[in-house]
Amino acid sequence: MNYIVLDLEWNQSPHGKEYEREELPFEVIEIGAVKLNENLEIIDSFGEIIRPTVYREMHRICKEITGISSRDLKKGRYFTQVFPEFLAWCGVDYMFCTWGSGDLVELQRNMQYYKIENYFPFPLYFYDVQKLFSLSCEDGKSRRNLKYAVEFLQIAELEKYHRAKADAIYTAEVIRNIDFAKVKDKVSVDCFRVPQSKMEEVHLVFDTYCKDISQPYDSKEALMRDRRMQMVRCYKCKKNAKRKIRWFSDGARACYSVSYCNEHGWLKGKIRIRKTTDGRYYGIRTLKLIDRKEADLIKEKQEQLREKRKLRRHKGSKQETGF
Repeated sequence: MNYIVLDLEWNQSPHGKEYEREELPFEVIEIGAVKLNENLEIIDSFGEIIRPTVYREMHRICKEITGISSRDLKKGRYFTQVFPEFLAWCGVDYMFCTWGSGDLVELQRNMQYYKIENYFPFPLYFYDVQKLFSLSCEDGKSRRNLKYAVEFLQIAELEKYHRAKADAIYTAEVIRNIDFAKVKDKVSVDCFRVPQSKMEEVHLVFDTYCKDISQPYDSKEALMRDRRMQMVRCYKCKKNAKRKIRWFSDGARACYSVSYCNEHGWLKGKIRIRKTTDGRYYGIRTLKLIDRKEADLIKEKQEQLREKRKLRRHKGSKQETGF
């Protein structure tokens, strides 16, 4: 199997968000990639400018960051011409590697906009090299930019950043300079396409946590009412864990819980709620073994949120009554 290290540059509405095309907020203007073999040796590269059809004028910030001008874009070929060639270049047996998760999302969004059939496997597994760098060299939680990782690993900086092919080369060099064998089991799952049924739902188990991606629901409330989302089963022994802190919302887009497994101890549950392109909601649920101290911190967080809600309700009632 080969590894396709992908990087994209994209443009957006130069006249502000109110003028953007809702179904294509970011238009790909450059595709860059490096092909690594199973021994992580660079065996080929790909790079091409894309001539846009939606945002033909470069956004000021995009131009400053990439150095790509509107004149440069006119020299490129259209996405519908370049993408099939890129796909053929990728070959048959490969896995994408990207810095972060955004590139695969925007690539597929552009494919969808131009009505190009999405033949990528589902679920689409890939390597998030930004995450792998953190797992290999830092605490596993930090998310550094590419330049930081290159400098940390003392990789020669021979190309300017923020051009697709150059950034793909740098990302490939990060893979080659970390202990890839140690972290290669930590695959990521692309969420541009979500499971459409219970049969398609994603279930992944790693050594320190597990992750589930649900099918869509009509509302957040319906998602959280589903018994399968609420139930906590230890990913080590597969036994039901006893709920200690019921699922509660942090007021944003996540819910938390704490459960206890008699064999393996405390389990932290987290559900991140995301919206699909058709306005429904799906959940990304993770379960992770924690210690008693972290369980107490989650309880403290729940109590703080309760107090804040009480204060808001109290202020609201005072405003209504005038007292």
